[in-house]
Amino acid sequence: MQLKKTVLASTIALSLGLLTACGGSDSSDPAPVTPTNSAPTDITLSNATVDENTAGAMVGDLSATDADSGDSHTFTVAGDVFAVDGNKLMLAEGVMLDADTADSLELTVAVTTTDSEGATYTKDLTVTLVDIMDRYTFDSKLNDGESSVSYTGQTARHILIAELNSYITNTLESDVDNNVVTTKDEVLAKLNYFFNPDETTEYPDLPITFIENSKDGLLSGITGYKSIAQKVAGEDAAGQHEDWNNGAFAGWGAKGSTTPTGLINTLFDRLADNAVAKINGQVRQDVLGNDITKIYVDEDGVDLAQMIQKFILMSVTYSQSADDYLGVDYEGKGLTTDNINPAKDGAAYTNLEHQFDEGFGYFGAAANYLEYSDVEIAGKVSDDAGRADWNGSHDTDGDGKIDLRSEYNFGQSVNAAKRDLGTADNSMPTDYTKQAMEAFIAGRKLINDNVGSALTDAQMDELETHAKDALAAWELAIVATVVHYINDTTADLAPLATGGTAADFNYENLAKHYSEMKGFALGLQFSEYSMISDSDFEMLHQYMGDAPELTGDVDAYIADLAKARDILQASYSLNAENVSNW
Repeated sequence: MQLKKTVLASTIALSLGLLTACGGSDSSDPAPVTPTNSAPTDITLSNATVDENTAGAMVGDLSATDADSGDSHTFTVAGDVFAVDGNKLMLAEGVMLDADTADSLELTVAVTTTDSEGATYTKDLTVTLVDIMDRYTFDSKLNDGESSVSYTGQTARHILIAELNSYITNTLESDVDNNVVTTKDEVLAKLNYFFNPDETTEYPDLPITFIENSKDGLLSGITGYKSIAQKVAGEDAAGQHEDWNNGAFAGWGAKGSTTPTGLINTLFDRLADNAVAKINGQVRQDVLGNDITKIYVDEDGVDLAQMIQKFILMSVTYSQSADDYLGVDYEGKGLTTDNINPAKDGAAYTNLEHQFDEGFGYFGAAANYLEYSDVEIAGKVSDDAGRADWNGSHDTDGDGKIDLRSEYNFGQSVNAAKRDLGTADNSMPTDYTKQAMEAFIAGRKLINDNVGSALTDAQMDELETHAKDALAAWELAIVATVVHYINDTTADLAPLATGGTAADFNYENLAKHYSEMKGFALGLQFSEYSMISDSDFEMLHQYMGDAPELTGDVDAYIADLAKARDILQASYSLNAENVSNW
C-alpha cells in the first residue's frame, strides 16, 4: 500500500517530536530562546620568532579560541611593522628588521580577532627577533678587545681600481684638453700611477674621488704602497693553478699569445694612442662614420674603460681569492696556513684568519652585506624601493662618514645583487648575495672558533666546502653578468642585422656592453674550481671574438653570441627563464 506524502511527512515529524500527538501546540511550553554569541577569548600564534634581515618575513599562523564552534574569525594588527594575510602573521611589506640595531629582540604586536557576529578580542603577542650571524665581524682570540678581521690591502686595491676607472672616464679627457698630458708616455705614466706605481709611491696626495664622504679622504689614510699590477694573475710566484705567464692564458687571440698583464698593457697602449690622436687633432669615427667623442672608445667597438676595469676585477680580485687565498694546493698559503700563532708579532689574527679575510675582502662586500636589500647593494634606491642612506653604502657606525674598509660595497658584490634583482620575479629566482655571504661568514666563524689549535681533517673539509660555496656563488654571479651583457650586446647589434634600422644603432652602448661581457668572461679561467671546461671556455671566446662584428656578417655574429650563451647555460646549469631575462 502506498501512503500519501502528507501522511508520511506527518508520521516522520511525529516520531521526531516535531508535532504533538493531537496536532496542536501546548500553551504551557516556553517561548523559543535565541542563542547568544560568545566573543573570542584567546589568540594563539603557531610560531613566535622572525628572522632578521628578511623583508616581509613570515612569522606564523594565528588562531582564535571561541566557545562558539561554528564561528569564523578574521585578524587585524595594530602598527606598521606587522601585517596579516588571512590567518598568517608576517612583517609588513618592505619591513626588514635588524637585530643589531633593534632596541629589543622581543617585539610586541597587538592582534585583534573578530568573529562572524562582529565580537572582538585583542591580545598582545610577543615575537622574538632572531639574531642571525650576519656580519663579517669577529673578535680576536689573541688580543682582548680587538677585531681579528683585516683586509685593508684588498680595500686599497678596490679603491685603486675605482680611481683608475674614474681617471679614464672623467679626467683623462680634460688632461688632454688642458695640456696636462701631451705625449703617449705621459698618458701611460698617469695610468700606471694607479696600476703599477714605483715602489716609493705611497699615494700621499691621492684623493678618493669616486665617493664624496669617505672616512679617510686620501688613500694614504688606508694604506701605504700598494700595486694592482703585482696582484694580476701570473705575477705571484706560487699559489695559482696555471702558469698564466707561460702559455696558459686563453680567450684573447691564440691561446698563450699574451698574458694577463700583457693584455692590460695592450689596452693601456690603445687608450694612450687614442689620447695622442686627440692631442694631434685627429677625429676618429665609428662604423657608421660618426665622430667618436670619448677617448676610451675604440674604432672597433671596444670601450677601453670598461674592458680594463672588468678584466682587472677578474684578473686581480677574483683570481686572488679563487686561486690564492681560498685555495688548498700550496702548503703555507691560503686555507693551509697556521691558525695557532699570530700572523706577526702583536697581530690580533692568525695567518689562516688573515688569508680568509683577504679572500673575502676581494669580493668587496660591506661587513653587514646581508642587512642590505638587493636594490640597496645595487645602488638602485628609488622613491618606492630601498632606503636612501643604504644606496651602495651605509654609515653603520654612525660617525657621519663611510669607512671603505667595512661600509661600502665594491665590484662584484654589487653585480651579484644586480643579477638577483634580474630574477626576482621569475619562477626560480637566484640569491647569489646570500649564498656567497653566508658561506664567507660560516667559514670565518669556523676559523675563529678554533684559533689556537690546528683544524682537524673534518674541520678542514668543512672549511674548504664553505670556501667553495662562496666562490661558486661569486662565479655564478659573474656568469649571470656575462649572460646579461650577451643579451645587451645582441640587442645593440639588432639595428645592424638583417631587417634592422641602422639609424637606431648606438655605438657607445654597443662598445660598453661588449667590453663588459668580454672583460668579465675572460676571468672565468682564473679559478681551479670553475664549472666551465677549458675547451668550452676557449669556444666561448671564439664566439665572442676580441671585438664585436660590425661590418661583416652581423647576423652570423649574433648567432655566435647565442651559442656562447648556450655554453654558459649548459656549463652552469642556469635556469632558461633567468638566462632570457638577465
